[in-house]
Amino acid sequence: MIDLTGYLVLGCVLIAGVVLFSAAMVMRRLLAPRAVVPAGLTTYESGVDPVGAGWTQVNVRYLSFAFLYVIFAVDAVYLFPWALVLRDHHLGRTTLVEVAVFVAIVLVGLVHAGRRGLLTWEDDA
Repeated sequence: MIDLTGYLVLGCVLIAGVVLFSAAMVMRRLLAPRAVVPAGLTTYESGVDPVGAGWTQVNVRYLSFAFLYVIFAVDAVYLFPWALVLRDHHLGRTTLVEVAVFVAIVLVGLVHAGRRGLLTWEDDA
């Protein structure tokens, strides 16, 4: 006899996801205000009213900082779980070497960013 409990659990999770998503959309439709007011049609950025033209150039340096943040956030996502299971003495030296290689690659990226001047902030004003 084939054991189908794994598929049953998967099906239940999928059904629960569809039901929760549908419920959220229905509640949004029921609770959201429908009156169109001029204040609701204006654009805003982080709660600040727009000032000036809608098009401005942004320094590319901000994009570099965003990439660096993503790199180190991903680094933390991998290192924290590894640190939690580090207490297990059955992991051995292999996992230590793997994490050392991972950290070395991230440090090479950090050194490269530092040499290109991406880690210095110059005030344009």
